[in-house]
Amino acid sequence: MTETETYAGRVAAPAPGGAAHPLDNPAYAALTGPHAHLAERRGRVLRYPADVSPWLALPDDPGPGDWADLAAFAGPAGEVPLPGTTGSLPAGWELTQDIPGVQLTGADVAAAHDPEAVRLTPADVPEMLDLVARTRPGPFLPRTIELGTYLGIRRGGVLVAMAGERLRPPGWTEISAVCTDPAQRGQGLAGRLVRAVAAGIEERGETPFLHTGAGNTQAIRLYESLGFRLRRRTRFRAARVPGTPVRP
Repeated sequence: MTETETYAGRVAAPAPGGAAHPLDNPAYAALTGPHAHLAERRGRVLRYPADVSPWLALPDDPGPGDWADLAAFAGPAGEVPLPGTTGSLPAGWELTQDIPGVQLTGADVAAAHDPEAVRLTPADVPEMLDLVARTRPGPFLPRTIELGTYLGIRRGGVLVAMAGERLRPPGWTEISAVCTDPAQRGQGLAGRLVRAVAAGIEERGETPFLHTGAGNTQAIRLYESLGFRLRRRTRFRAARVPGTPVRP
């Protein structure tokens, strides 16, 4: 599959009447919704605690004051992720990352609990961090487990695969941190765990979704085989603060 083929398929239509959809700015929707108890706030700018997640969130219509608050969060010359933002940056900000991505939704996923999957707890975090360091599925920090349910599969007592929940916009839950030890790949462990995490999400009356890089064709094939469908194309952007912020 080429990157162009990754985008083949129908992108979901906008919400009726032009209303914002929770998945258009999912970090902001999560931090003003089910994850509000974790939110740190400066004006309208929100972020997770630094040891939970690197995500910060701007409102849909950021103005100069919002960008100043974001700069204050990051500190002079700090670098910040920009999930959910699509417009141009203010003068002086440097775009440091701009990677094509896709957002997939899982209303058609055949969710199913897995008898080998176990719920991971804070006591498992050292092993989870070690697995993430070896497989690099994306950000996972010492308190990321607080975002939701994480499931794992052990072999010989060793954690060899895991998947869990990240952003929780109202009515939705993102599946993230999907990873398998290189020595255990090819056994379908990732797919089983994604379906198991999705089962828990559906039992809450929510719908699973996920993000991945547009060039990560192997992962996209897996997710599409499980029933995930393209909702929209997106970009994973980050930017550097120009200097000491001066609030208007």
